Amino acid sequence: MPEIIQDKKVFSLFEVASSIRKTLAERYTSSFWIKADMNKLNIYAQSGHCFPELVEKKDGRVVAELKALLWRDDYNRINKEFIEVLHEPLKDGITILFSARIQFDPVFGLNLRITEIDPWYSLGELEKEKHLSISRLQKEGIFEANKNLSFPLLPKRIAIISVESSKGYSDFMKVLNENSWDYNFFHMLFPAFLQGDKAVPSILYQLNRIKKVIAHFDVVAIIRGGGGDIGLTCYNNFDLAKAIALYPLPVITGIGHSTNETVSEMVAYKNAITPTELADFLLQRYHEFTVPLQEAENTLIEKTNRLIREQRSSLFNVARYLKSVTKGMISNYKNELAYTSKSLIQNSRNTVSGQVVAINHLKKQISGSTLNLISLNNQIMLDKKSKLSDNARNLFRNHNKEMLNIEKIVNIMSPVHVLKRGYSITTVNGILVKNINEVKKGDRIITILTDGSISSTITSSKKSPDNE
Repeated sequence: MPEIIQDKKVFSLFEVASSIRKTLAERYTSSFWIKADMNKLNIYAQSGHCFPELVEKKDGRVVAELKALLWRDDYNRINKEFIEVLHEPLKDGITILFSARIQFDPVFGLNLRITEIDPWYSLGELEKEKHLSISRLQKEGIFEANKNLSFPLLPKRIAIISVESSKGYSDFMKVLNENSWDYNFFHMLFPAFLQGDKAVPSILYQLNRIKKVIAHFDVVAIIRGGGGDIGLTCYNNFDLAKAIALYPLPVITGIGHSTNETVSEMVAYKNAITPTELADFLLQRYHEFTVPLQEAENTLIEKTNRLIREQRSSLFNVARYLKSVTKGMISNYKNELAYTSKSLIQNSRNTVSGQVVAINHLKKQISGSTLNLISLNNQIMLDKKSKLSDNARNLFRNHNKEMLNIEKIVNIMSPVHVLKRGYSITTVNGILVKNINEVKKGDRIITILTDGSISSTITSSKKSPDNE
C-alpha cells in the first residue's frame, strides 16, 4: 500500500514494478511473432543461457532496442534446427523471426522471453545477402575478374590462408608433399579464422599481407575443410568476395563442403569441393606440363637410337665396301703395272734386236768404207737410242699419271678421310673392333677420331634389335 509523506501519496519502487508486471501480464497474455535483427546473441558458456540484444533499424538508424531471454534448453533446440536448415548455428548479426512473450521482472526489468525462432525465415534473409553480393559484383563488372587472370604454367609457390590445426589444411599438404611424382612446391601458411564473425576481417588481413610480398607467390589458396557446412555465410560477404575477385593473383579455394557455392568460391579462379581435390588440381597442372615433355624425351631417345643404329649399319657397309673396292683396285693396278713393265722390257729388247740386225745389214752394204760405216753406225745408234729413250719416258710418264690417280682414289677412300666425315674407329688391345661380340664388360677401348682418340672402359653393351 502507498504511504503518505507530506500529504503526498508515495509508492515504493517494488510496488511500481509489480504494477507494471501485473499490467503487462494482463495485457499480453500469449506469445506473438516478432521480426528483428539479433545484434548480439550473448551466450553464457557456464549456464548455457542466452541474453540476445534485439534491434530494429530504419534508414541505418536504431528505432527500437530490447533485451531478450533464451533459456538453455530452448537455445539448444533452436540451434540444432538452425544447423539442420541453414547449415549455420544461431549467431550474431542475422535477421530472425521469433515467437516470444513479454515479461517484466522487478529486478531484471522488461525483456522478451524467446521460445521459437523460424530458421527458414533466416535462410531467406541469408540468401538475399548472397544474391545481393552477386548482383553488386556483376554490376561493377568484376565477377569474372579473377577467373580471367593468366594461370601459371607451373604453380610452384603457394600462399595458403588456413588454420594450421585444420584437417583440411593437413589433407592438402599431405597430397602436395607425398605425391608419387616428386613434384616440389614452395608454400607458406598465413593463419586466419575461417568461419564466424572474425573470418571476413581475418582473411582480408592476410590477403593484404600476401599482396605486400606478391612477387614471391604464384597463387593464393584458401583452405578450410573439416568443418562441414557450418559457418559458411561469411563467404557470401560482399567485401570478401570483392577482394578475391580483384586480387592480382589467381585465388583457388578448397573450403570443404558439397552444398551450394558461396559467392567467394564463385568469383575465385578455381573452386574445389575439398582441399584434397584442390591439391590434385595443382598436381594435374604439373602433369599437363611434364607428361608431354616426358613423351618428347622418350621419342627423342628412340629416334636418336634408331639413327645411331642406321648410321652404324651404314658405316659398316661403307667400310666393308671401301675395303673390298680398295683391294680390288690395288690388285688390278698391280697386275696392270706388271704387264706394262713386261711389255716395256720386251719392246725394248725387240727394238734393240731389230736395230742390231739393221746395223749388221748396213755394215755389209757399206763395207767399202770403214770410216763411213763407223760414222753411220754411230749416227743410227744415237738416233735409235734417242727414240728409245723418248718412248720409254712417255711410257713411264703415262703410267706415272695412272699411279697418281690410283693414289688419289686410295687416299679419298682411306680411313683418315672417313674419320673426317664424322665416323670413328674402335680398337681393343690394338685390334680393330668389328662387332659387339669382340668386346666384353671391363675391356678398355680406344675410340679414334679425326683429331685424336678417347679411352673408355666398357660398363655395359647391348646389341641392336636388327642384329639380335
